[in-house]
Amino acid sequence: MVTPPPASSPSAPPRATRITVGFVLLLSALTAIGPLTIDLYLSAFPQIVTDLGTTESRIQLTLTATLAGLALGQLLIGSLSDAIGRRLPLLTALSLYVLASVGIVFVQSIEMLTVLRFVQGLTAAAGMVLSMAIVRDNFEGFQVGKVIARLMLVVGVAPILAPTIGAQFLRMGSWRLMFVALAVFGVLLLVLAALRLKESLPPSMRRTGGTVAALRSYGSLVRDWSFFGLALLGGFYMAAMFTYISASTFVFQEQFGLSAQQYAIIFGAGAVSVTIGSQVNGALVGRVTPEQILRVIVPVGMVLSAALLAATLSGAGLPVLVALIVLTLGTAGFVMPSVPAVALERNAHRAGSAAALLGAMQFGVGAGIAPLTGLIGGDVTITMAAVMFGVISVAGLLLLSLTRSLRAAPVDTTVHGLPATDDVPADAKVAVPASG
Repeated sequence: MVTPPPASSPSAPPRATRITVGFVLLLSALTAIGPLTIDLYLSAFPQIVTDLGTTESRIQLTLTATLAGLALGQLLIGSLSDAIGRRLPLLTALSLYVLASVGIVFVQSIEMLTVLRFVQGLTAAAGMVLSMAIVRDNFEGFQVGKVIARLMLVVGVAPILAPTIGAQFLRMGSWRLMFVALAVFGVLLLVLAALRLKESLPPSMRRTGGTVAALRSYGSLVRDWSFFGLALLGGFYMAAMFTYISASTFVFQEQFGLSAQQYAIIFGAGAVSVTIGSQVNGALVGRVTPEQILRVIVPVGMVLSAALLAATLSGAGLPVLVALIVLTLGTAGFVMPSVPAVALERNAHRAGSAAALLGAMQFGVGAGIAPLTGLIGGDVTITMAAVMFGVISVAGLLLLSLTRSLRAAPVDTTVHGLPATDDVPADAKVAVPASG
């Protein structure tokens, strides 16, 4: 994303001086569309299996399709918006999101559900990636951090509420009501965005390099192991959470016989744990570095996931399993903000591309790993725990391999203010004096 010149420059767009509640609420709702799209229908998995005459593994692939859409959408829409602005891609994506949601209401096959879930993920990505871009367009300095912190709180809270809301729809009727609700939510966002959001990226600030420049930036990031290794680490760690998300409804509702409402409570406890971990991580930053947090938390996650696997193999009861799952998920709350903090600090001159690739890796690796529990078969609880332990262990090995490269990689301080991509003109970059 192109870095604007200093605010005093004639070509710089006007900056917001006050954070309004309405503006933040709208951006929060746009951010929430991703987590809601992922999590709202989880408690309905058993009902969908029966209704569409399919299998658990095929239903889990619909979640994989959603995650794949979210991964690809962040790369495509984020890059496109840097070239043509935010408003048109956002309104177009929301319109397609509504159509996909309505289509799901009437699906009669698992194949069509999978295709439409991919479209839902692809278009929901616009709300997540463009809300962040709009913040960067409208604010600067500490205000950017304040607004994004509020949006991240929504990302933490939405997964807590989504399965609970979904369980209520199941009490009212069919699982298809959930997608009626998502369609209505999409229409509401479309109307509000059309009426309240103005274009935040003027033509003078847009990227001129087109697709070639975006691909060049992504290519250089993939070749940089200090970045790409971190992106893989974050992706594999998030895959543990997505593995749990895809398998949890079968573990708790089918193996342990819990109701949809009871399942929603347990799922919410895990989401609360992730949120608490994220908030504690934020409080620690400044006292310790994100690298130090990763060096402690990833091994802790390995130990906890190993204990979870041992508990499932030994036939431990539900309370023990829930406690270990909640604690393991809590470590993800530390990893999620720490990985981008380290990666973006070293890539300020291409932070737009770096942020999009980090997000894509999170959902992309998750999309590849999440269906394994259904494909492997056997005891779903043991399989889920084994996959979670496996991917967190891979994250630990990646962290070990990154130790030397992270120490050698210089912190990028070439850009002042908001981040830029590789194609930023030289006169838009401002050197930052070394501290001290």
